[in-house]
Amino acid sequence: MLNLSTLLESSAHRYPHRDAVVAGDQRLTYEHVDAAANQVAHLLVEHGIEPGDKVALSCPNLAWFPIIYYGIVKAGAVVVPLNILLKDREIAYHLDDSDAKAYFCYQGTPELPIGDYGRAGFEASSCRHLFVIDSPAPQAGDPIGEFATAVRAQPTEFATCFREAVDTAVILYTSGTTGTPKGAELTHANLLLNALTTNRLFDDNAARHDRHLVVLPLFHSFGQTGCMNAGFSVAATLVLQPRFDAVTALTLMQTEQITVFAGVPTMYWGLLQAVDESVDLRGITERLRLALSGGAALPVEILTRFRQRFGVHIAEGYGLSETSPLALFADLDHEPRPGSIGLPVWGVEVRLIDDEWNTVTGSDIVGEIAIRGHNVMKGYHNRPDATAEVIRDGWFRTGDLAQRDTDGYYYIVDRVKDMIVRGGLNVYPREIEEILMTHEAVSLAAVVGIPHESHGEEIKAYIIAAPGTAPTEDALIGWARQQLAAYKYPRHIEFVRTLPMTATGKIL
Repeated sequence: MLNLSTLLESSAHRYPHRDAVVAGDQRLTYEHVDAAANQVAHLLVEHGIEPGDKVALSCPNLAWFPIIYYGIVKAGAVVVPLNILLKDREIAYHLDDSDAKAYFCYQGTPELPIGDYGRAGFEASSCRHLFVIDSPAPQAGDPIGEFATAVRAQPTEFATCFREAVDTAVILYTSGTTGTPKGAELTHANLLLNALTTNRLFDDNAARHDRHLVVLPLFHSFGQTGCMNAGFSVAATLVLQPRFDAVTALTLMQTEQITVFAGVPTMYWGLLQAVDESVDLRGITERLRLALSGGAALPVEILTRFRQRFGVHIAEGYGLSETSPLALFADLDHEPRPGSIGLPVWGVEVRLIDDEWNTVTGSDIVGEIAIRGHNVMKGYHNRPDATAEVIRDGWFRTGDLAQRDTDGYYYIVDRVKDMIVRGGLNVYPREIEEILMTHEAVSLAAVVGIPHESHGEEIKAYIIAAPGTAPTEDALIGWARQQLAAYKYPRHIEFVRTLPMTATGKIL
């Protein structure tokens, strides 16, 4: 029996007065975060939430995220973190598909009105309880908001509901080849072991004094495991930045004495753009010991320039939501190999396979990455057929193609799926095509990724207009922006008369 919240509780017991979370002007100790999580757990039980029930959470990188996240698992329930950029129809889908019984939704700001979409999505779903987070932090001054008041009314002690190791702790939504978002069920053992494995890579003793700048969204697997769960497991301090801004990030790295920075390649690109040769970075470079990258391939030029300016080599890794996420990582004890995603991490096996699941070998052979170990998900929520397509005998096929060199290092070559990686976030063309084709002026749509300097890839749609209509590019982009999360809608649209197709009618 165990519970993911042990990561927080153990650190709160050993280091109660150490800063756990820094968010703006607010500093919360481990004792405070654990007590607040206990209050959230009581709030859920009071509303009839039982062990195994699903509870969704839409919240940017604020102190509320870890408090609510661990409060949900303390109650024995399952966390369903949602991308804060989702619109109402997308929120309703995720709430229904996950069977969520409760939904915590940050009220938002005029620039990021999560609450507006959250309420509409909740009302269009079968979810029972809506908790609107109407203050930016547990102690935000007066007025503190109804939600904070409701939480504070609860006891600060709670008997954590222990679960079986194979019970689901978190459902992370991803997309398959059909473009339909699917929930990857990650168990308590998956996430606990992945957090502890992460710290094995980074030197546990040094990690106990680390200060992470958390710019990766905590609703995403990279930020959730690599920063929050791994950091909390060793009582590190998490400095939260709700929205990445390179200048603000550099200021926080200096003032908060940051030792660990994790980001996607576009964030490293942004940091380099924000400094020139005249900027004195000694206050940062003297303390920064780890720079971690994932989510997309890191251009060698960015890696080289960052090492020159910041004095730290960016260590690359590889993983997916379905693998908790860490599966491979650079060997920090040896010279870096630019372009490599590293070696399998502790307790994880990796091989390259063909379409029939047969192992392929040879340093010049390309195969699909398959992974087996403590990190592989339980399966897709309520999707046994989809699960059977990707898991066989404990092996998970990733859909990513790679090569392996003679020393066992892996290198990503391409993706089997037609996935677009925009700014480190995965975008699946089929989902966008399905939405575009609900527009009355769209007869057929094909979505592809095109190169982009800062985002890596940008989204472009080729459209065949419906007979008798004359849609414009601006009008259709504006409409798509209202239907899709900000990272999903196409920025470029080209109207065409025909699309290339196979003999069976599939778009090439």
